[in-house]
Amino acid sequence: MNEKLMKEMLSKKTWAVIGATPNVDKIGYKIVKRLLAHEYEVYCINPNCEEIEGLKCYKDIESLPVVPDCVDFVVPPNVTRKTIEKLDPQEIKYLWLQPGSYDEEIAKFAEEKGFNVVHEGACVMMAVDVMDEL
Repeated sequence: MNEKLMKEMLSKKTWAVIGATPNVDKIGYKIVKRLLAHEYEVYCINPNCEEIEGLKCYKDIESLPVVPDCVDFVVPPNVTRKTIEKLDPQEIKYLWLQPGSYDEEIAKFAEEKGFNVVHEGACVMMAVDVMDEL
């Protein structure tokens, strides 16, 4: 696991969460809550909801009013792959692939395309808490 890259990403304050959900039992909800608790600017992406925790929900990354520093994926691997194919590493430099949102082929594809990628089982919820302690 690349701790230096994790620290660099967590120092960026504008995040998009693809797969954010209003379901409090799901990881997509918990990640949004944790990032908000740590004072990140969070943009929720889920074409099936209007709002999560008072935040407007966007149908896709292209609909966002800003270009996020980091994109966190909490979706099935096929959705992750399709989204990465559309993204430009010159615009969005950092991708965080949550466990279950990717396979090795997707992680390699993202890195070869030029993104800085955190994966290898690293969950942003735990990482953000650890970074606060450092």
